[in-house]
Amino acid sequence: MAVYTLGFVMEQALGHVTHTKNLQTNVPRDPAVRAHWALVPFEVHGLAARLPLYKSNWTVRAGLRARAAVARLARTTQLDALFFHTQVPAILVPDWLRRLPSVVSLDATPIQYDQLGTFYQHQQGPAWLEALKWRLNRNCYRTARHLVTWSAWAKQSLIADYGVSASKITVIPPGVNIAEWVRPTPRVHHDGPVKLLFVGANLERKGGLLLLDAFRALRPLGVELHLVTKDHVAAEPGLIVYSNMQPNSAPLKALYHECDIFALPTFGDCLPMVLSEAGAAGMAVVSTSVAAIPEIVREGQTGLTVPAGDTHALEAALRQLVQQPALRLQLGERAVAHVSRAYDAASNAQRLLDLIKAEVDAARARVGVPA
Repeated sequence: MAVYTLGFVMEQALGHVTHTKNLQTNVPRDPAVRAHWALVPFEVHGLAARLPLYKSNWTVRAGLRARAAVARLARTTQLDALFFHTQVPAILVPDWLRRLPSVVSLDATPIQYDQLGTFYQHQQGPAWLEALKWRLNRNCYRTARHLVTWSAWAKQSLIADYGVSASKITVIPPGVNIAEWVRPTPRVHHDGPVKLLFVGANLERKGGLLLLDAFRALRPLGVELHLVTKDHVAAEPGLIVYSNMQPNSAPLKALYHECDIFALPTFGDCLPMVLSEAGAAGMAVVSTSVAAIPEIVREGQTGLTVPAGDTHALEAALRQLVQQPALRLQLGERAVAHVSRAYDAASNAQRLLDLIKAEVDAARARVGVPA
């Protein structure tokens, strides 16, 4: 059996932390893979926090940290290939992209991120800097042996905005470990209060404030709103706030199983992983038609989508699901099927490994190394 020694260079910001943990759970299950991990932190501390460009520019910081991490890996092991997620740590390592078969993964292109930037406190720079950023990213995409996107939405931007051939791009969503999120018993109609669930550290960007307004209008129906967030929220009737819930924890999964409707009326997201968690848990989902969200929340099939910022549409969608338990259950059942098919972390991790191994095999064949 061929053995593949692979280096995984992983951005550690926002949902990419959970993606890394899921890969670290599933990658070791492939007996042919020897995985080595280089985690690229977002935070900056100490003396580095005083360096103007380093502390303020994530591309520079991630690139320099990735260079150092890959060099450390290369000193201790003979790597067959490199996997970068996202493209940000790969931008300043073109020599390594050429030296080893390299696969670069991304949830959104920089152009797409700029379009969502207002909601991430991200601003575009002057024209010359944006042009340089575009060239650096295009060169990264050209140099990598293959590209992986989390969604068809991101793939389309690579093709249209950066001139990448569609044949060089494979869509592999991040997903969740389905078996850990599936509800232990089937959902059934109950007579208790309908429970809405929101999970999002940034309450404002994720639409939590709009959800609070919609919830207040629905409160006469006897609904409860369960908020998992790091932001402070004042107490009010029917509202339960969880400020210390940990990702992938047993209490968080139990909360998904206990609640009936998952609401994420986000203003700015690429592909929130909480939506695949909610789908795996069999919840009816209400979210916004932003970025790649319609690929997982299929309107009228696995959930309902509303325009971002439209409180009245959000209230109407939630009211419909609160008052129609049969529809809730139907959407939840379809969500489980859809997520199990397309967003299972174990299956998608194996797809990713097979893709990387194929690039290694091709490189070995070019230099005459036997499998």
